[in-house]
Amino acid sequence: MLVVTAAQLDAWLAALMFPLVRLLGLFASAPLWSNRGIPVRVRLAAGLAMAMAVLPALPAMPAIPTDSWEALGVLAHQFVIGAAIGFTMRLFFAAVDLAGEMIGLQMGLSFAVFFSPTTGGQSSVIAEFLGLLTLLVFLALDGHLMLVQVMVATFEWLPVGRATAADGWLLIVRYAAVMFSAGVMMALPMVATLLIANIGLGILTRAAPQLNLFAVGFPVTLTVGFLVLLLSLGLIGPVLQRLFEQGFDAIEALVRALGG
Repeated sequence: MLVVTAAQLDAWLAALMFPLVRLLGLFASAPLWSNRGIPVRVRLAAGLAMAMAVLPALPAMPAIPTDSWEALGVLAHQFVIGAAIGFTMRLFFAAVDLAGEMIGLQMGLSFAVFFSPTTGGQSSVIAEFLGLLTLLVFLALDGHLMLVQVMVATFEWLPVGRATAADGWLLIVRYAAVMFSAGVMMALPMVATLLIANIGLGILTRAAPQLNLFAVGFPVTLTVGFLVLLLSLGLIGPVLQRLFEQGFDAIEALVRALGG
């Protein structure tokens, strides 16, 4: 007759609960997994399936009674760690959104906004297009699977129950600065081209004052912007791949800094 003791049941629940909560924290903030188009039940089911799949490869969990306040604190801690890891990768996706917003503003498409299911707010057409393109490249490179693989590796870098170093959380602020710099660098060729086009239109307006700038300038900036965007699509793949590599390096540095 099979007999299960309370200690064995606590050990089994702890071995499943702690990795599951960290994975759910990742799904709450990471790109693709945090998409509002994915139902919450699907995220829960995917997190449970992945937690059970990677359970044999994880180190031993601490012997903490699952019905204690200590276990509740550890669960909250694991959720924060998973959310921080997903948010770090999300910062690098936000660099593409920032570049799209800057490009749309220079092209004169800042008024063409609509509801974005990815962010849950308003975004410009160019930003939404570049965001979807970035997500497709991320999926083509198996980035979503690599993200789960990195998450599994974090249980060795930062075991469950270990206190996190306060200095590690400051890295997220540093990577927020990287988000702005990367977004500006990605939008710089487009912005420079449109600036030259606007300077040319200004000279043309001074040379021919009777020319209606509003009737000519808007189609010209749109045409130049879409032409440069079309020529840039073939070169954006390596740029995004390097951006994703920086994102994974940032996650590794964050987890190692949190682990002290």
